[in-house]
Amino acid sequence: MGRILLIDDDPAFTRFLAAYIADNYPLLKVETRNNPVSALHSIKSGGYDLMLIDLEMPAMDGLKLLKFAVSAGMDKNRIVILSGRDADFLHNVCPMGSCLAVLNKYEARQKSVLDMVFNSLNRKAEAS
Repeated sequence: MGRILLIDDDPAFTRFLAAYIADNYPLLKVETRNNPVSALHSIKSGGYDLMLIDLEMPAMDGLKLLKFAVSAGMDKNRIVILSGRDADFLHNVCPMGSCLAVLNKYEARQKSVLDMVFNSLNRKAEAS
């Protein structure tokens, strides 16, 4: 089973995305954390195939979590940064190569990129 850690301070968004993944990608298991500081322990525990991290959260932003996750051994190419900001802003803050993708979480076209990631992870889980 593919394990995903979703870190976002918006409980409604995490419920929505976790339910969407459960309904459409049955081999993926999503753990949600709405407090970025409490997510540190989960990140340290490891074992995730993918992390989805909100860029802007109180107490600790997504870039600090990205840096922490990479230093804890998570492959940066298994981390997606999500935000409500536009693409130009996101690519300035998170240049290409710093993580798998930087996506606007409210833009419909960006959802197709997430679906490709989820689909790939679901297929890998199916094969194992």
